[in-house]
Amino acid sequence: MRLVKTLAKTRATIDQVAKMAKVSTATVSRALNTPTAVSEELKKNIYRIIDKLGYIPNAGARSLMLKRSGSIGVIVPTLDHAIFAQGLAEFQRQISDAGYQMLVASTNYDPDIENHQVRNLLLQGVEGIAMFGSSQKLELIRLLRTRGLPYIHIGTLSTPLNGYAAGFDNKKAIQLGVEYLIQVGHRNFGMIAGQTANNDRAKDRVDGVSELLKRHRITLEKKSIIEVPYQIKDARVALKKLLQINPKISAIVCGQDILAIGALLEAQDKKIEVPEKLSIIGFDDLELTRHLNPSLSTVRVDSIGMWSKAAHHLISQIQGLARLPRKINVEVSLVIRDSTTNMSKNVTLEK
Repeated sequence: MRLVKTLAKTRATIDQVAKMAKVSTATVSRALNTPTAVSEELKKNIYRIIDKLGYIPNAGARSLMLKRSGSIGVIVPTLDHAIFAQGLAEFQRQISDAGYQMLVASTNYDPDIENHQVRNLLLQGVEGIAMFGSSQKLELIRLLRTRGLPYIHIGTLSTPLNGYAAGFDNKKAIQLGVEYLIQVGHRNFGMIAGQTANNDRAKDRVDGVSELLKRHRITLEKKSIIEVPYQIKDARVALKKLLQINPKISAIVCGQDILAIGALLEAQDKKIEVPEKLSIIGFDDLELTRHLNPSLSTVRVDSIGMWSKAAHHLISQIQGLARLPRKINVEVSLVIRDSTTNMSKNVTLEK
């Protein structure tokens, strides 16, 4: 594998942009700094050329000319959830040991916001970018490649344009829980999923549940899969709807622990015995899940290890190391607690 050349690559200039757009450098500057000062058609043409050349203006260009900013950018969907906070803390520890600082931005699961935030990080002259998931717009990935900027996807193994990734197969991971529930006799399922729009992880988990149940000739109707934001209150409403749709449901698969906690609280409020009448399983293994009553069965992801490996890989890219692996698998296992059974058992997902 060839060495990753990050900062040695010739940088596009504003003069090149102006020449290709057949305008003055002052016009390019106005299009970037005061977009309303130029026509919409001209602005679109200039932005198209900027994307094609990978031109980064102002502060970012100055930082890149110095050949080192000492910073790495990280983009996450939200800063509200503990799973991201823990991951970011570990990522920061690793890059700090290597002499880098972390710049963080969030997207609220919106690819347009992510596009904008990445460009902001480029303006800061970051030397590499870590992005969660793989729902980015292709134009953004192509921009990073045009710039020759190291980047890595976290939390998934399926990436656009065969990019580097540190994560796991979300379909296979959630199927661990579904397979267990089938083995102990469940045939009537419902699912509370995260919103799948612009969220490849949530979509893969929904697909994983549907595909496995189909292989076992168990029907899961679309109306029995309810997508909600990752909020406890929304998960409670979702469980109420699922039980109205099919009162025979005996197992609820949740795409994230927060959703499973909401389902558990709603079941308790409605005096539904868990796990005697309803089994509930989550995903992530948040610290809180083991302290609930009943404690929550869930799919455990080695989140700390995942973020640590991603940090080391990205630093290796920045340093130009050769023969780096394209995909880094992290451990995923099923943790069975009291929300499905009183037994204690771990089932490891093979790599």
